Amino acid sequence: DIWSNEEGFDAAIATTGVTGICGSGIIEAVAEMRIAGLVDPSGLIGSAEQTGTPRAISEGRTHAYTIYDGTADGGPLITVTQGDIRAIQLAKSALYAGARLLMDELETDTVDRIVLAGAFGAHISPKHAMVLGMIPDCTLETVTSAGNAAGTGARIALCDITARARIEEEVHRIQKVETAIEPKFQEHFVAANAIPHATAPFPHLTSVVKLPQVSFNTKGQEDGGRRRRRRG
Repeated sequence: DIWSNEEGFDAAIATTGVTGICGSGIIEAVAEMRIAGLVDPSGLIGSAEQTGTPRAISEGRTHAYTIYDGTADGGPLITVTQGDIRAIQLAKSALYAGARLLMDELETDTVDRIVLAGAFGAHISPKHAMVLGMIPDCTLETVTSAGNAAGTGARIALCDITARARIEEEVHRIQKVETAIEPKFQEHFVAANAIPHATAPFPHLTSVVKLPQVSFNTKGQEDGGRRRRRRG
């Protein structure tokens, strides 16, 4: 695998071309769209008139943002659609709500550090994950990745008898939280639909990234929440 900013990328895709956006890529793309003011806190993509860029294109009753247009050479048109944004919102809201429930169990409103487990977590940008509200607010330096923690744990259990005994002890200390039946899960989930969040202040994120306060919900608004058109 090779990243688009690495040497040799153009040669590697010479036969296939750009074909789509990977999982960690869509997280960064949507977060950058929010940072740039192309997506409002509710998750709506603005029109070309509202955002000042022709890359915002009409798609039925909603809008999409053009990431890559290779149609002139017979290639694909790759966009981030309103459906993509909604899918991200649903997924990240569930993750945040789960974390928030654990914080409720510990009776705390803040976390000192966050560890992202799983192979996918190793490729997620902490800043972009926090911009989306995928994880609770904390200092970016304390968001780390554990890689494939499940696989590593399985290998340790197989190869180390002492560690296996410790794992068996720890299992009995685990407290299971059933998110599906927790009364506050829906409340946390709905609040987390906003990007990054409807009510949580995210002070650490705010000190690093300034998110534009735009609104593209034109219903009942005379000016449609328009932003000033960009030049150039």
